[in-house]
Amino acid sequence: WKGKRRAGKIPGRLKFIWFSFLSNLHNKYMCVLEGSSKQKDKKLLDDIYTELYIIDGKDEDVSRQHEVRHVELAPRRPQGTERSIQHNDIFKHPSGENTPVRTVLTHGIAGIGKTFLVHKFILDWAEGRANQDMHLTFLFTFRQLNLLRGRRFRLAELIHKCIRERNTNYDKSKFKLLFVLDGLDESRLHLNFCDKDECSADEPLLVNELLSNLIQGKLLPAARLWITTRPAAANQIPLDFVDIMTEVRGFTDPQKEEYFRKRFRNEQICGRIISHVRTSQSLHMMCHIPVFCWITATVLTQMLGEGENKEIPQTLTEMYAKFLVFQIKQTAKKYGTNENMKIIKSLAKLAFHQLEKRNLIFYETDLKNSGIHLSDASVYSGVFTQIFQEEDGLNADKMFSFVHLSIHEFLAAVFVVLSLVNDSSDVMAEPQTLLEYLNMLFQKASATEVYKKAVDKALQSPNGHLDLFLRFLLGLSLESNQTLLRGLLKQKANSKDTNQELVKYIKKKIRENPSPERCINLLHCLSELMDSSLVDEIQHYLRAGSLSTAHVSPVQWSALVYVLLLSEKELDVFDLQKYSRSEEVLLRLLPLVKVSTTALLSLCWMSEKGCDYLASVFRSKPSSLRKLDLSNNDLGDPGVQLLSVGLESSYCRLESLSLSGCLVTEQGCGSLASALSSNPSHMRELDLSYNHPGESGVKLLSSSVLLPDACELTLDPNTAYKNFLLSQDRKTATVVSEQQPYPDHPDRFQFRRQVLCTNGLTGRCYWEVEWKGPVSVGVAYRGIEKKGKADDSLLGWNKKSWGLDYRNVAWYNGKGTVSSVPSSRSPCRVAVYLDWPAGTLSFYRVFSDTRTHIHTFHCTFTEPLYPVSSSVIHHRTCNTEE
Repeated sequence: WKGKRRAGKIPGRLKFIWFSFLSNLHNKYMCVLEGSSKQKDKKLLDDIYTELYIIDGKDEDVSRQHEVRHVELAPRRPQGTERSIQHNDIFKHPSGENTPVRTVLTHGIAGIGKTFLVHKFILDWAEGRANQDMHLTFLFTFRQLNLLRGRRFRLAELIHKCIRERNTNYDKSKFKLLFVLDGLDESRLHLNFCDKDECSADEPLLVNELLSNLIQGKLLPAARLWITTRPAAANQIPLDFVDIMTEVRGFTDPQKEEYFRKRFRNEQICGRIISHVRTSQSLHMMCHIPVFCWITATVLTQMLGEGENKEIPQTLTEMYAKFLVFQIKQTAKKYGTNENMKIIKSLAKLAFHQLEKRNLIFYETDLKNSGIHLSDASVYSGVFTQIFQEEDGLNADKMFSFVHLSIHEFLAAVFVVLSLVNDSSDVMAEPQTLLEYLNMLFQKASATEVYKKAVDKALQSPNGHLDLFLRFLLGLSLESNQTLLRGLLKQKANSKDTNQELVKYIKKKIRENPSPERCINLLHCLSELMDSSLVDEIQHYLRAGSLSTAHVSPVQWSALVYVLLLSEKELDVFDLQKYSRSEEVLLRLLPLVKVSTTALLSLCWMSEKGCDYLASVFRSKPSSLRKLDLSNNDLGDPGVQLLSVGLESSYCRLESLSLSGCLVTEQGCGSLASALSSNPSHMRELDLSYNHPGESGVKLLSSSVLLPDACELTLDPNTAYKNFLLSQDRKTATVVSEQQPYPDHPDRFQFRRQVLCTNGLTGRCYWEVEWKGPVSVGVAYRGIEKKGKADDSLLGWNKKSWGLDYRNVAWYNGKGTVSSVPSSRSPCRVAVYLDWPAGTLSFYRVFSDTRTHIHTFHCTFTEPLYPVSSSVIHHRTCNTEE
């Protein structure tokens, strides 16, 4: 057993229990169920597990919109700006250093693979493959912990209650422990982090109190914690108690294919399925979610197995309808069609009522409130194993849930259609008076009105939690999808007139609704209704290249966003001039700005409202925007103040901002300076020409943008040319006629009038240089040639150095770039800013505390860089305070 390596650190009396514990974990997580509760369907986790894409950080937008939107935007995320993580490295600090990590909070949308990730981590640990510094790992699910609400335990008792291990009395503080808390979003416990009282592991506490103290570090402060959750619940844990935040992004495109190849050993069938998925853009995007890959595989396997030559489902509604039909067919032989239909109707009713309450886990009380007996629920989970699942809780308690949130939402939509078609009732109605209630009971519901109510209700949701439900509901209004469910529906409910009326209503809502995210979901709804009129109109404008001159309506601008985001077209540069120079159009096109690296928004009549919206783009994570041109907009100080709120966000990565001619005064400069002091690491260029910043505004901004990275430099006498005289503080070098009595040294420049500094720089550094005469300044690798007279020893004339000469010509590898900034008379002062990680080296002319950009080199640096001066007559490195 590989775990024997760790057993030496376990006291002898506990080794038997410890090995039993490992064996228990191994047996528990060695095999898993994928989308099924049948034990015969269990598979080896190692055989089916596909690596997930895991990154540092948190996407703030996902908690303000439906999770499916997060998936649809996945192809538009900035590449190369995120650190991917292997599942067994979840506790390694992003810095790569041995920084202590106690608590990791991992979030990801429903079905993205968080629980499988946890199981794989624990299995690898139990089998001795990884993380062998930990002695014990305890997994708690909030589904289980919810059943203990109101009961008191000592921490050891809680472990034995949930883990079901042998009871022992050992001192856990001697060992390295990991507690995994899976599914925070399913918690019904109140976690209180305001209590300042200390507590003991021997003190009986309520379950929620135990968890709160464990997370705060009042209990077992040396233990590690790993908490998983859906994004909306991540803010339940204060960031003060979280060391690392990670996100599970699901499958990348290669990982999708790997999943299907593991699922289907027959290469021909696997190839056909992968090809089918690629042909539908919406289905291909949804396959970022592992559970959706499983649903897709289930449906397409059935279609290929039956030899169907029909087209694959083109919409989500059609895919899920075929999935449901497949489940009914699978179980009809054993349980009978009528019984199956009865169960599906009960499950659909449960899904609808629990979606309204936002419950994803159902206990006995929840089932009773939906009119389902506990024993019936157990039967349902045994019949439709790929739709509804039962889990054993503690003791005899049972827990139930739908296999995935999207199945829950689809069945909720099915219930609305069943009620409308079979019973002529409107379950979407929310009567406020007795008269309205009576009308609801005795009047037949209008299909059009029911669907319109659903649209309105979804638009009112602050976080879009009904968005996917609405797509399914409107998709089910189509005759083609109702035909698929003919066994459930007594008749077809809708005419083409109803669908046409819905299309008009949705277009009206797009026109009225200023939220780009809501408009995009409504356009997805039109797609589910098989209406492509708006998309066709926009594609016509795009082909004709007439967007900037055509009379485009607000609805069509929203359609443009939808078309471009779903296309494979590069969207790195967003130029508003290509569309229409107006703030109204900009706000409609804001999602395109979010996925761009450069946004050109000059002269677009932007107001404070537009500034506020742009600030939200800065705060979004991941933030793609690197360059923003807002020149010649009358923003004034109030607009700049709103922008500054976004600039100070740690997620903002803006490097270049042009506010030329924006009516900015000292007050606006103060707001910018404050923001850049809070987030100083990225801004490189700030254009405030044709404004009125005043002397105080300039000083504030100069210190905010550059001086936080100021570094003290000293000249290295071991590299100095022998005719250089260095000052006692090694800050000044002067060319003299007499050779100095420097000892021989292999790093000394023999023929070139050059000197390096002692400092090897690999971070972000700012310094200033003052000189007289024909001088060059720059940086070089330590290995630059020192002995020869050839170009490989001259600053800027080789691949090991970068320089700027007194004429403002920038040199690298013998090629010079002349700057448009005129050279200054001697003496001259130049500022140098090195951002080694970003690969930039910038030079600025400094005059009267004003810095003017001269040139920036862009390069991938591979070694520490040493500041260097060349051909010096008089040179002095200046303290940044001067």
